[in-house]
Amino acid sequence: MAKRFEQTTGPSQRQQRVAELVRHALAEVLSRGDLQDDVLTKNVITIPEVRMSPDLKLATAYVMPLGGRDEQAVLKALDKNKKILRQEVARRVNLKFAPDLRFLRDESFDEAARIDALLRTERVARDTGRPGPAVSDDNDEQDS
Repeated sequence: MAKRFEQTTGPSQRQQRVAELVRHALAEVLSRGDLQDDVLTKNVITIPEVRMSPDLKLATAYVMPLGGRDEQAVLKALDKNKKILRQEVARRVNLKFAPDLRFLRDESFDEAARIDALLRTERVARDTGRPGPAVSDDNDEQDS
């Protein structure tokens, strides 16, 4: 007998599509300055990703203020204005239920910086057989 509901490894196409719509709606509200909050109006906030729960009732938005300044203050301000943001998302995105919003700090930038630093280490350069990052390709032309 075939399984009717299979476990998938990632979000469904519908979850991804709704997450993008919610991300765009949040970004529009924050960029237009519709909220009357000093912390949110003085900071430029990036929303690189939104993840939806399988039932589309919970949206987790990963946010980062530009330059990484005032992260905790921005997260508190977003949580404080969660109700207004939810109303604005419901108005802009046509869904049966307006998703509850959850805001978390985006850590992908930190992870990218960590990986970049690892790739630039002397040990990795030695393992790949390439000279360190400070050596230019001019040596190849002189050997010819």
